[in-house]
Amino acid sequence: MPAPGRPREFKDQRVVEAAVDAFLDKGYAACSAQDLCEQTGLGRGSLYNAFGNKHELYIEALEHYDQQGVLEQQRILQQFLSARERLQALFEYALPFDFADQQKPGCLIINAAMERGGVDADVDRIFRRHVDILEDMIVQVLREAIESGELQAPASESIDTYVAELADMAMSSFYGLRVLNKGTQNQALANRIIRGTLLAIFGA
Repeated sequence: MPAPGRPREFKDQRVVEAAVDAFLDKGYAACSAQDLCEQTGLGRGSLYNAFGNKHELYIEALEHYDQQGVLEQQRILQQFLSARERLQALFEYALPFDFADQQKPGCLIINAAMERGGVDADVDRIFRRHVDILEDMIVQVLREAIESGELQAPASESIDTYVAELADMAMSSFYGLRVLNKGTQNQALANRIIRGTLLAIFGA
């Protein structure tokens, strides 16, 4: 966290969003102070006077990106659509980020976890929180599918177990999809993964 009393006049959404773009473009390690200054339009002294250092600005950028992502995922999963349509919309929401801009493919949260996971406690905390929130939302969607009759839980296991297993499958496919998209840039493969996941959960 920033030191008490540090001036924050430059800490606004525009600067944080510009930092998001810089870290998406280069990652954490390769993003220099000069890159951040050029992207944000601030001098090095002003930038670090407001944010402390590169790591603090990185965490600010991750927190902002995470908050926006959670709000968008919540909007998608709370639409008045079938559970299948909502999960499909969640998967397809990722595609423009992964394929539209070849200079900055992927998700900053996932990129951060891959680059900094296990060595940066702040990154681990943000990523785990993001995963937990999304999993809770998917579980709710699947519970609603059972209540509406869109899904039928097997008599051999409890509804809680069944929903947890399906949510695990959806989460694994979603995050695996994002990683594969970044590495392969193969949208046909992405479309097959989405179709296959929905078939596995909901059937034909």
